[in-house]
Amino acid sequence: MKSLFGSVVLMSLAVLPACAKTGPDFNAFFVDKTMRIDYFHLGNAKEEIVTVDRVYVQGIWAGSKVNLIDPFDRGRYGVKIYDETTGTLLFSRGFDSYFGEYRTTDAAAKGVRRTYHESALIPLPKAKIKFVLEARERDNALRQVFAQTIDPAAMGVLKEAPASGVKVIDVHQSGDPHVKADIAFIAEGYTAAEESKLRADLDRVAKVLFSQEPYKSLSDKFNLYGVWKPSDESGCDEPGHGSYKTTAVSATFDSLGSERYILIEDNKALRDIAAHVPYDALVVMINHKRYGGGGIYNAYCTGTVDNQWYEYLFLHEFGHSFTGLADEYYTSDVAYNEFYPSGVEPREPNITALLDPKNVKWKTAPGIAVPTPWEKDEFDQNDMAYQKLRRELNANIAALKMKGAPPEDVAEAEEESERKSKEQADWVDRFLGASKFAGKAGVYEGAGYAAKGLYRPAVDCIMFTKGKKPYCPVCEEAVRQMILFYAK
Repeated sequence: MKSLFGSVVLMSLAVLPACAKTGPDFNAFFVDKTMRIDYFHLGNAKEEIVTVDRVYVQGIWAGSKVNLIDPFDRGRYGVKIYDETTGTLLFSRGFDSYFGEYRTTDAAAKGVRRTYHESALIPLPKAKIKFVLEARERDNALRQVFAQTIDPAAMGVLKEAPASGVKVIDVHQSGDPHVKADIAFIAEGYTAAEESKLRADLDRVAKVLFSQEPYKSLSDKFNLYGVWKPSDESGCDEPGHGSYKTTAVSATFDSLGSERYILIEDNKALRDIAAHVPYDALVVMINHKRYGGGGIYNAYCTGTVDNQWYEYLFLHEFGHSFTGLADEYYTSDVAYNEFYPSGVEPREPNITALLDPKNVKWKTAPGIAVPTPWEKDEFDQNDMAYQKLRRELNANIAALKMKGAPPEDVAEAEEESERKSKEQADWVDRFLGASKFAGKAGVYEGAGYAAKGLYRPAVDCIMFTKGKKPYCPVCEEAVRQMILFYAK
């Protein structure tokens, strides 16, 4: 796809942060260690409460000492650190959160409160700071929802050793963490007897990362670590199948009611394990064969490693968590209600509400209409039919497992589901590959879980459909800029 686009698409994103310093002098305000601020985030669709849990001093600061202020303005939340005495902004990061996603669900709309544990990582300040959390309201403006003074010298700031029983595996090393993008692969659902499988899986996933642009061309910008605390059992929880496992970070299918969505139910355990290495991003690598995963910007991504789509799954979910790319699909079931409010331009770089058709956030190919009249009706008819079949197949598998059906019956149902998934993906690839707009940057309706009113930059992309395919040039450029924010 990249070769077809050529140089037509050039992102109109933030100025490349590697070109200039974005923040104060590091040594004047910070020590080369990490402060981890754990907090509880609770509420529902209408109320939001934050309370600090604990504050830790941990290993060296993994991030850049130069790019301390976030230039991207992505995510539904932002953390900001101010010098308590002068009010100088010292550090900022945009992010999304499990709680932020929960707020868009039916349960939250009905007033059901839930509590989530979250963490903010900042360089260790030398003096008192003001820790601020901001939330993006419907107009997309960030407004303060919480603030608290934190004194790094306070008795309550914990300086304990990282969690015991954790093994670190060097996967790919390029140099100083301060000038590299540091990725920690957290091994979930691997028992003590499965170390050889874990090492093979780490190598396999690393090869997937560096087979795809722009990671391939910028592989010298990364440090990759495997971080493993053996689980008591293999796999992860599958509530919809009546299966529960005792594992390191309590990963679970059926998160927010979506059968394929896997998120982490024990953030403290996740962060305690990850603290053994310097990290800018977390990937939770799950020892399971069923298709499932998830990605939350500047939090973590998850993915199972033994299904036929594991390559797509990792690259797609990492696109969410590392770069803040949006989902471009819109036919699959999700748990959200109005994830992108009508009449508001999304902050993600790869979708648009097209509120100003004369100034699209990416460049389009010469002669391409805005919006671009792609073969949407035929695609929708086919894919909607498959999604209905997929729901039926998944419901049948769940019912068989819940009633304790013979293993051969379950295996047959699972094989049928996998076969139909592959058949549909092959049809999608043929259909979109034959589009008269294939390889042309445009503005294609259907994105961000919405069939109408949201648009994507390419007919196809790994953020749109399953399979071995590249990021479109818009997504690729966004990823490249994020890499260069962390690395040089």
